[in-house]
Formats: sequence, C-alpha cells, structure tokens
Amino acid sequence: MAWGNPPQRGNVILSTARFSAVVELAHSDLTVTVETGCTLKQLAETLAKENQRLALDSLWPSRATIGGILSTNDSGALRLRFGSLRDLVIGVTLALPDGTLAKSGGKVVKNVAGYDLPKLVTGALGTLGVITQATFRLHPMPKESRTVSCLARDACEAQRLALEIQDSKLAHSALQIRFIESMPPQIDVLFEATEAGCAAQAEQLKTILAAANVIDSGPAVWKARQDLYSEATGNLAEMGRSSAAPVHDLSGTAIAKISVLPTQIAETYEALAKNAGSSQVRFSAVFYAIGIGTIYLAGAPNDLTAALKNLRGKIEQLGGSLVISRRPDAMPQLDAWGSAGDALSLMRAVKQQFDPKSTLNPGRFVGDI
Repeated sequence: MAWGNPPQRGNVILSTARFSAVVELAHSDLTVTVETGCTLKQLAETLAKENQRLALDSLWPSRATIGGILSTNDSGALRLRFGSLRDLVIGVTLALPDGTLAKSGGKVVKNVAGYDLPKLVTGALGTLGVITQATFRLHPMPKESRTVSCLARDACEAQRLALEIQDSKLAHSALQIRFIESMPPQIDVLFEATEAGCAAQAEQLKTILAAANVIDSGPAVWKARQDLYSEATGNLAEMGRSSAAPVHDLSGTAIAKISVLPTQIAETYEALAKNAGSSQVRFSAVFYAIGIGTIYLAGAPNDLTAALKNLRGKIEQLGGSLVISRRPDAMPQLDAWGSAGDALSLMRAVKQQFDPKSTLNPGRFVGDI
C-alpha cells in the first residue's frame, strides 16, 4: 500500500487472498492461468514439477501475490533476458467497478482483440479494475546457473564494463551494478545454461573484463534490491549477506525507482551522490543493465525531500523518471510519480472508460487518477 500516492479515500478494503488456485497449467504450450491471490512462490513450486518457470524475480516471492505483482509492475534483473512483466502476461480477467467481468488475451502467446487489458492493468495500482485471473507465458528451468562478479574503480568504469558486457556475445540472463556509499561499485552477471556452458561463458567474461577483479559469487547477490526494501521497512531479518545498504540509525528512510538510459547510469549515480551529500543523506543503489534502478536513502525527513526533489529534476532533464516507492510518514508530502508528460490526458480517458465514478483507489496513480 505504500507504493503510489495515498488514496484520497478508502471505504472498503478488498482482498483476493482466497483466489489462490493455479487454474490451468498447459505445460506443452508453456502457459499457465492462475488466480491472482496465488503467491509467486506457490506458483513457482507448481511450475517446477514440470521443469518450467515464470521468469520473474519480484520482491518477497513468498508473500507477493500475482495480483500485487501485476498491479505494481514489479520485476527484477531477469527482465534483461525475458522481458518485462507486460511481455510475460498474455491474458487477464478483470472485475470492473459495476461488477462486469472483462477478459482480454487468451492461452496462446500471440493474441490481439480490443483493449490490451494485460498491458493496461499492469502497473495501474488497481485503478482500472480488480484482477482476478492472469495467464502468463512460461520458460524452461535452466539446468545450471552461475553468478560472476567484479569490482570497478568508480561509476564511470562500472557503466563502461556493463556496456561492454552488453555489447559482447555473452548469453547472460541478468546484469546489475551495486553501489554502496564509499565503496567500489560491484557488477554481477548471471549465466543460465548447462554446467559446461556456464563455465565457458564465465571464462569469456573474464577475458572481456581483463584486469578487473573477477570472482565467483552466489545467488544471494540477486537479493540486493530486496535488501534495500527490507532495510527501509525495518524487516532486517529478511536481509541476506548481499545487503547493498548498511544499517543506519537515522530518522527516516525512502526508496525510489529510477528509469534512465543504460548510458546514463554513471551520470545518474553521480547526481545521486552529489544530492545526497549536500542534503546530509546516506544512500545505496542497485541498477540493472537496462537502466532501471532502485535507490535507498536514509536521513531526516526534510533532507530526504530535498534530495529526492533535486534528483528527480536531474533525471527528468535526462528524459528519465523517478518514482517514490516508500517514504517516512513525517516526510513533507511529495508526489510519488513526478511529471506524467503528454500521456496524462490519454491515461485519464482510459480511467474514465473503466472507472467513471473513480471508485477504485482514487488519487493513487499518476496525476491523481
């Protein structure tokens, strides 16, 4: 509930927790239909029996429901290879405010008819309807996986190395850059293949990185984004050894999602460091190779506001965006979304079509939708 702006009102709280069944697993077609109260962990366990998976690495898979993941458009480093959540969902059933059930998509990977509901409701924070079922495309489970990491001297070198890896012929599934204040950036690369394939890919990576400090690391490094959220929300027990944020005893913490071009990661990080330093705010960050990052800020509420405002201004100048996912209650009110650009009028028209009385989560989405 912390994501987005606070709703303008809330007369009824609706839970889909009891809609938790895996409705149909068409393993030969690599598709699955599931009710949206099902957790990602429960779905993963069912799919694993057929040696398949939903290639999605969201936060807290043991608690995150399919409906919650869709509504927040939450995905992690695997989107580099398998695409975003909008690429994986191919059908939804949606309960509209008047009780009508709307369906779009189907059980095949390619289908187009009317509104593209799966894409519309993904990331809409429940402002268009209540998702009751969803159909996804699946992928085979990898035989082996291996994570290789290296340290860079600074943000510019980390970005250069990441771009070199991206421009290479390596078949990596994920790549992230972890920034911890006053420490060298670390680049993590995930390979998924046979054991021999992973070994060969890792050797090619070492050749590309040349003199860089290359080590084999474990799967815990891919929890870095979750660790940032866990510390910000006080769930320290959920943090692994990969924690990208040292524990700070300060009066408030904030989490924000940043989207920039992959070639702008170093510039964005330097702006973050500059703004955090001038505002007396501590910070850590995780960026994926596609330019999407999560930043953690810790400091006094007024200092957090100043740092986020200044950083958002810089990022929007670059053509990117900064969305606040979590903020302390004492922090002065700051819009979660920032500039909506010229798409706002179209978004309001879609909202009017689906929820003309603004029944669902009013004011929570962009432009107070």
